[in-house]
Formats: sequence, C-alpha cells, structure tokens
Amino acid sequence: MVSLSALFGDDAGVLRSRNFQVLVLANAMGPTGLALVSPLLHTLIGPFQASPASIGLLMSAFTAPGILMIPLAGLLSDRYGRKPTIITGLAILGLAGGAITLTTEFRVVLGLRVLQGIGAAAVVPIVISSIGDLYDGTEEATAQGFRFTSSGLAQLLIPPAAGLLVGLAWQFPFLLYLLAVPAALATYLWFEEPSRAEPAADEQPATDASSLRDLFRHRRVQAMVFVRGLPGVLWVGFLTYNSIIVVEFIGGTPSAAGVLAAVASLSFAVAATQAGRITARFDSRLYPLVAANVALGGGYAVVVLAGSLPVALAGIAVAGSGFGVILSIYRSIMTGLPPDHLRGGLVSVSEAYGRLTITLAPIAMGALVAALTPGLGFQGAVQAVGLATAVVVGGGSVLGLAVASAAPPVE
Repeated sequence: MVSLSALFGDDAGVLRSRNFQVLVLANAMGPTGLALVSPLLHTLIGPFQASPASIGLLMSAFTAPGILMIPLAGLLSDRYGRKPTIITGLAILGLAGGAITLTTEFRVVLGLRVLQGIGAAAVVPIVISSIGDLYDGTEEATAQGFRFTSSGLAQLLIPPAAGLLVGLAWQFPFLLYLLAVPAALATYLWFEEPSRAEPAADEQPATDASSLRDLFRHRRVQAMVFVRGLPGVLWVGFLTYNSIIVVEFIGGTPSAAGVLAAVASLSFAVAATQAGRITARFDSRLYPLVAANVALGGGYAVVVLAGSLPVALAGIAVAGSGFGVILSIYRSIMTGLPPDHLRGGLVSVSEAYGRLTITLAPIAMGALVAALTPGLGFQGAVQAVGLATAVVVGGGSVLGLAVASAAPPVE
C-alpha cells in the first residue's frame, strides 16, 4: 500500500490529526458561497422575479461583506478565540443559506446572501490562522496545501451537485448550505484550540489596532500582503472569460467550458497537496514561488491565446498547478510573519485584500476590453488585456517577492 508520506511528503501525517480534519471540514464550506450559486443564476431569474442584469447581485452580495468583515473577524478571533469565531461563522453561513428556500422575495434573498458573506468571513481566514497556530515550518505549509485542496475539491463537486438538484426544485441546492450546521457542531465537539502566546505586559493588547498598524510598517509584511492579492486577479480573469474563450474564440461548447473549469479546480487542488514537499526541498521559498508565478502567468497566457481546446486544457493545467502552490505557500508565510497574538488580524487583512482584488479585477478588465474593442476587435481586446494582466501580475509578484526576501525579518 502506498503511504501518505510517499504521496504527499514527510509531513502528510497532519491528515491524521482530528484537529486538522475538523478545520478542513469547516474550510470546505467556505467555497460553497459562490460555487453553489454560480451555475444556478440563469435558473433563479424566474423564481426570484429578477432581471438578467440584477441576478448577478447574488454573487456580489456574498463577496462584498468580506472586504470589511474579514479583518474584524480576525481581530475578534485574536481576542475571543478561533473556535467560537469559526462556529459562529459556520452557523450563520448555513442557516442563512437554508433560509433562502423559504422566500422568493429578491430583496430578502439578497439580505440573506449578505448574512452568508458575513458568516463566511469568519470561517476560511480563521481556519488559515488556526493552522498557523497548530503547525510551523514545512508541516504548516503541508497543512495549508491540504486546506487549499479541500477548497478546490469543493469547487469541483458542488456545482454539478447544485445543477442536478435545481432540476428537481430551485430550493433544493440551497439546502446544501445546511451542511455548515453539522460542521459547526463538529468544530464545537472536536476542535481543541491550541494555546497561543500572550503579549508581554508592556505590549499593546492583542486586538489594539495600533499593534496591527505597527506590524504593517514592516517592509516584508507590506510586500507579502501585496503579492498575496495578485494571483487571484488572473484566476478570476480566467473564470470571467472562460466561457467566452471556449465558445466564441475556440468554437467549443458550454460543456467544454465546464470541463476547462473542472481541470482548473482539479489541477490546483492536486498541486496544493505538494506545497509542503516543495517547501522542504528549497532553502528559500523565493525560488519555488517565482517558478509557480511564472507557471500561473504563462499558463494563463496560453489559455488566452489558445486556438483549440487541448491547448487551453494544457495551459490551465499549468496555471492551476502554479496557483495551488502559490496560495498554499503564501498563506503559510503570512501565518508565520506576526507574533501569535496578531496572527488572526494579519491573516484576515491579507485575505480581505485578496477579496478586494478579485472583486475589482473583473470590473477593470471589462473596462479595458470595452476601451480596446473598437481598435482591436472583441477577441483581440480580450487577448490583449489577458496578456497584459499576465505580465503585470507575474512581474509584480516577482518584484514583490524580491522586496520581501531582501527586507529585514519581522521582530
């Protein structure tokens, strides 16, 4: 029988930890916020009496609260503990999602989606911080990789499940959100929150905003938060233009676009499992991160320029592999930068920044495509913007990593 260490490296034993298993279960509920609703939007226009233009608000209503609530959740978790924060977030996410089955009033649904966004803000970022509390070094990188893998698998499995259930009744997919309630119960029963080092008596209190501001004066922290937000720009760019590239430029079908999205999720899920092994093989994390950013940018460029589906599949497999390694290692670095009592705050701010970049990226890319279309045509504009985004994100990431590597360590 093949051992876990043979598949995933020497630190794969984290998978046997009940604490880690509970965190992975909680984490898997986070991606359902978007992955479950995305394939249903067209179907929900009728039941909610919405317009094609307004139905997309179901996505924005979920993502927008996180920009402000993720940092607040991090500060609350530093003061009151990770466990109660995660349990509360899961309960809100699940109950608000289940309640959508009880109404067809669009404004009420949007309000429930906002509540879900608030709940989700207290789950994934706090799970990331909790992993930083439990592990360090390559073991922590391995754990962050497996956590990210659970996100990828959720994004792979939830959309087809939702698509099948909506064929029975529009309410049925939203019942899947209720799975967050037993996840909250499992967290309450089995998650043992580790003790964290308390600040010295002469230091600022753990939730004092001035302590976090002082932390952000470090150049290494600034650079790492900056690069943390860049990979998502390319990824959301792919998700935004995937069907357009496949159907309009390559001449494929919507089903083929779904296959491309599935390969994207699978590739980053698999690559994330190797984050700890990759980290252990290098003296510095700079080198694998530079290589992974090149893979992400180069693979994305291949997808944008692809003339056939096999070429696009190869490109997204390379890009997804880079994406899985990048975010796993980035998050491992972020949890190791601050002192224990500020970990939740820093991680949450960096996650909120990532949420902001993926919220603004489609808007900016769309505006650029619209501006360039008269001169280049629609396909030329999309390809030009895609290539420019790959260069800017890739170059910015490498530059930011160089600055972080050269900066003095955080004390």
